[in-house]
Amino acid sequence: MPEHTFILNGTPVTVDIEDDVRLLWVLRDVLGVTGPKYGCGLGVCQACTSHINGKAFNPCSVPVKDLAPTDEVTTIEGLPATVGKDLHPMQEAWLEYDVAQCGYCQPGQIMTAVAKVRQAREEGRDISEADLDEIRNVCRCGTYHRIREAIMAGAKRSAGGAGTGS
Repeated sequence: MPEHTFILNGTPVTVDIEDDVRLLWVLRDVLGVTGPKYGCGLGVCQACTSHINGKAFNPCSVPVKDLAPTDEVTTIEGLPATVGKDLHPMQEAWLEYDVAQCGYCQPGQIMTAVAKVRQAREEGRDISEADLDEIRNVCRCGTYHRIREAIMAGAKRSAGGAGTGS
């Protein structure tokens, strides 16, 4: 079988697996990283949202062969390390606003939120209601109001560009 190397949560990893296996299954079934959740397998629900080179992506839609050895994949498990704390500011806001009900979608929601805040900051502005309207992660419990509040609070906690993490 072919070998594939990439950086996962700051550590280089190599897996021996077929080229067409989706990264979500490599993460969950081969590497034991279970934060990214399997929802639809088509990149629609976005429960598996993680970051690749600092940008949000859905590993259920990416074959492992598409990763380069220098590609950095960050999952919810590695997010706190991007700010050198036990929790990322967005995770702190999630707890403060009591966002989670079932919790299944929350890792993907948080990863999308961090990427959206970073995108706004890279454009030289604060996150806006229009940015929040662009987020398409599905929450089966319907906690969208609390999700939006937590994103705004998490953005404030990491104001000044610090803490937006990977």
